[in-house]
Amino acid sequence: MNAPQPPPSAHHAAHPDRAPRLLRWLGFGRHAEVGAPCDPLPAARQEVLAGITRFLIAHDLEISDITLSLAHLYATRADGRLCRMIDARIEAGEPLTPEWLLCARRETFGANENDAVDEMMAHLAGNLDEFSRTTQAAKIAAKDYKSALASHVDELINPQQMSGLLGELAGLASAMLDRTRALEKDMARSELQTKALSRSLSDARRSAEEDQLTGLPNRRAFEAHFASEYDEARLTGEPLCVAFCDVDHFKAINDRHGHEAGDRVLRSIAQSLARVAHNGCHVARHGGEEFVVLLRGYALDQACSLLETARSQQAERRLVNRANDLPFGKVTFSAGVADVYAHADARSALRAADEALFRAKSEGRNRIVVAPDSRIAEARAA
Repeated sequence: MNAPQPPPSAHHAAHPDRAPRLLRWLGFGRHAEVGAPCDPLPAARQEVLAGITRFLIAHDLEISDITLSLAHLYATRADGRLCRMIDARIEAGEPLTPEWLLCARRETFGANENDAVDEMMAHLAGNLDEFSRTTQAAKIAAKDYKSALASHVDELINPQQMSGLLGELAGLASAMLDRTRALEKDMARSELQTKALSRSLSDARRSAEEDQLTGLPNRRAFEAHFASEYDEARLTGEPLCVAFCDVDHFKAINDRHGHEAGDRVLRSIAQSLARVAHNGCHVARHGGEEFVVLLRGYALDQACSLLETARSQQAERRLVNRANDLPFGKVTFSAGVADVYAHADARSALRAADEALFRAKSEGRNRIVVAPDSRIAEARAA
């Protein structure tokens, strides 16, 4: 079977043999020089492969680990934020250079670095706990030893009994007692320092999970919370929904009013979402102008109603740039919401909510779009 061909484009016309060579480079089918046809591919793989090929050819990108990984993410829409970054750059007529793609990949895969930091901090916390226990035990042992030694020294330092070798032993014991007392003080200082360091580490971990601009939990904190809530909600049978929210036309706000004004807009959206959040709701800043809301104990219609309240309240607000008194106009957000249990797993539900957000943007913004139930689609396909 012939490999799927991308639609013709200016780049494709300039490189007519590039797509077949790309397929062979990716390892699909036998090499053309062998004279055998390509091995059959499932339709889904053909579609993904065609999307990767179109992406690389349309933007005249050389084959590398960076361009291939990003082309795959874009073709599968596996990272909604990355796809919107690429779409916005294409819409603005700006080229997808390898340098820009490298920056995009670093931002996309920043979570891996966060995981490494989390692991390092957890390891340090464990070492501090162990050191604290050891210090406490040594402190207690030194205190007991000091008490026992002090009682024997008091007995030895008796003028009627002390003479010759016995006097030397008494002097040695007295010196040991002084050193033991000094050691006990050092242990007490070490214990205080360890406790202070543990508190500093705890503060640093909290800071690492908080978005400094809005005060909301950040992406790292949300992912850990989502995993926990997902497991607990499944055990209790509670409904669970997740939503992605994105500020409409945020780039235009930044370009016209500046980043400081853009930061104020982000804080305004964060407040609107946090204001309607009740027990069981968790709002976090996912990155850039994107927020994520986890709603435990809310059915899909209830979750949509809560988000609609936040959307309408935000749309009614009229913000003014304090630097020049220019109005921002109507500042709105779009959202995509998914019933978590309507999808194969937690990650699939996140992807579905992100795709629903993309549709909300495509359909005019300032609206809530519900992700379709994947179980219904699977039943129809069967």
